[in-house]
Order: sequence, then structure tokens, then C-alpha cells
Amino acid sequence: MSVVYSYEDCQATADWLRSQTAVRPLVGIVCGSGLGGLADALKDQVAFNYRDIPNFPQSTVHGHAGRLVFGTLKGRPCVCMQGRFHLYEGYPIQKITMPMRMFKLLGVETVILTNAAGGLNQDYKVGDIMIIKDHLNMPGFAGNNPLAGPNDERFGVRFPCMSDAYDRELQQLALDVGLELSYSDFLREGVYCVLGGPSFETIAECRMLHKLGADAVGMSTVHEVIVARHCGMRVFALSLITNKAVMDYDSEEKANHEEVLQTGKHRAEQLERLVSTIVTRIEHNNNFA
Repeated sequence: MSVVYSYEDCQATADWLRSQTAVRPLVGIVCGSGLGGLADALKDQVAFNYRDIPNFPQSTVHGHAGRLVFGTLKGRPCVCMQGRFHLYEGYPIQKITMPMRMFKLLGVETVILTNAAGGLNQDYKVGDIMIIKDHLNMPGFAGNNPLAGPNDERFGVRFPCMSDAYDRELQQLALDVGLELSYSDFLREGVYCVLGGPSFETIAECRMLHKLGADAVGMSTVHEVIVARHCGMRVFALSLITNKAVMDYDSEEKANHEEVLQTGKHRAEQLERLVSTIVTRIEHNNNFA
């Protein structure tokens, strides 16, 4: 299997999945570290282990389950990735983003991504949920972009626009839903910066990223967003702030993955309620309208 997944490879995977389940998802959800519970909330589930899906990559990280789950959220057909892929696992960037193209070929119109991130904004607290309004793509600056290489026009254009990557209507919808659910005191909006990982950021790096306008930092999401937008899907993304980035040399604090998973447990139910309510309110082209 070559690294670059052709249109035909992605189509074959989508066709295989469509032959295995009657669910025709309009919403695709990607669960971040410790946030796989979203998939468990789906009704009438049909689940596939990644290893059983033709052409599909495998996840290697604790806290990322490695299952694709089809089902309905309050009657809306969804597909959910329980466990995602990261650059730090050694995957080529095209492998990390292949599921987005498969979503598109399954008929998905809206992608919702969640992640665990470190807070750079000094006003953020551990447990805050940040609606991503924009991103800084550090691997992209270094030439590691999922769209590098030959472009297949069947997916999208050679030079896709990214100034509207994060759907503003969906951001507003999330704020409205947050207000209804009384989540406003821990719901934020901000800029997410992606780094390659797996080592956490140095103090100097955190200071630099904060100066550049990043509110949170993590190791995922942006690559998927770029590919999802390239093939015309709407995108909404949330970061759960699981730790505060260390900005001070006198600090005794240290970032660790266990802390990330703990915060996920604490806020997971509210995040799930937020996402499932948003899903029920999304208007799709001529569907449910």
C-alpha cells in the first residue's frame, strides 16, 4: 500500500463501509484524547476496528481506541472516529488525513473535530472548552502539508483557501448552544497551534507561540481540517484545555499525558452534550431542513 492514498483507494474503503452498514452519515466526528465517549453516545451502533477496514491506518496511542463507529445522535446519522492518527506516531501526513477523504466519499457534509490542548492564553483555565476560530500550522511552515504532492481535482482545487477554514455559522451555533446549556463560563474562542510532538513544548516555545497569537497548542486537528476543507466539507473544531502551558522558568509545573486524560474524564460529559446538541441543529442541504 503506497503512502499516497489515491481517489480509488479512498473510494474502495468508502464502498466497503457502505456495504457493511445502512447508516449514511452526514456528520463525521473525530474524538480527541480521552474524548472517545462521544462515539459511545451513538444509537444503533455499527462499529469497525481500524485494523479490519481495508486501507485504513492503525492508532498506537493510549486513550485513542481505534474504532470507526456508525450510528445516530438524536436521529441524525453520524460516523465517529474513536482514536485518530498523529505525526508523532511516525505516520506520513497523508495517512493521518486519509479518513477525511473517506468521510467525504461516504457523503459526510460536516466534520466536527475535538482535541486535548495546552492553554497558552493566560485567561484560560484547565477544563475550558475552546471553539477553534483559526489555526497556526507549524509543520505546514516547514513544508509538511497533507496536500503536498500531485493534486487530484476530484477531491478539490490545487490551492485551497484557508481564511474560512472554520465555519463561522457553526461557531455561532456552538456559542448559542453553550448559552442554553449554561456553559458560557468555560466556553472560549481562540486560535489553535499545531506542532509535531511527541515532546511537549519548552518554555521558550510556549512564549513564542503565545506572542504569535496562539491561545492553545496541540499535536493534531489542523492536518485534518486542511484536507476536509480541500474536499468541501464544513468544519467545526473544539479544544479541551487539559493543562496550562508552562510559561515561567520558576514554575514547578510539568506537562504530562495522564493529566490530559484526567481532564478529559472531568469535562467529557459536557463536551459530549455540547457536540450532540450542535449535531441536532446543523442544517444540511435539503436534509432535515
